[in-house]
Amino acid sequence: TLMNILGALDTPSQGRYLLAGEDVTSYDDARLSHLRNRRIGFVFQQFHLLHHLTVQENIELPLAYRGVPVEERHARSRALAGRFGMLERLDHHPYELSGGQAQRVAIMRALLGGPDILLLDEPTGALDSKTGRAIMELFHELHDQGLTVIMVTHDRELADEAARVVEISDGRIHADRR
Repeated sequence: TLMNILGALDTPSQGRYLLAGEDVTSYDDARLSHLRNRRIGFVFQQFHLLHHLTVQENIELPLAYRGVPVEERHARSRALAGRFGMLERLDHHPYELSGGQAQRVAIMRALLGGPDILLLDEPTGALDSKTGRAIMELFHELHDQGLTVIMVTHDRELADEAARVVEISDGRIHADRR
């Protein structure tokens, strides 16, 4: 629930949600959609890749919604795919990828638009330990570069790597550690 509220997918039943000092609880659907597309990157546990689209088309989807020209989308997605070691997979479809590759595609899609916040839902849950470690190192690197990274996890080891850990149970904060 908290992840959905932070990602502007749901509105709180009470109170306000301030994002960068702006109360977004009163935004209409169009304004919320614009906010999500411009400021928030999502990486879901099950990736939510569109299987009928290629890897490149999946990565470029947020920019396509923004109306970014095809040439610019391609250049940006190819540059990011190179950084993620996925250039040779751009013409493949999600069902042709390993779990780690699909996770990297989901991360690239979330990052391509240059979000202010990256929301992660159990980002290593479907991955083997080696791939999960590599993905976590990437998130640390992104955080070190100034990106706000918010991760929901039940894995205490992953949580212990975070700069701040907020434990929530039954809708209440039980601990807040830095």
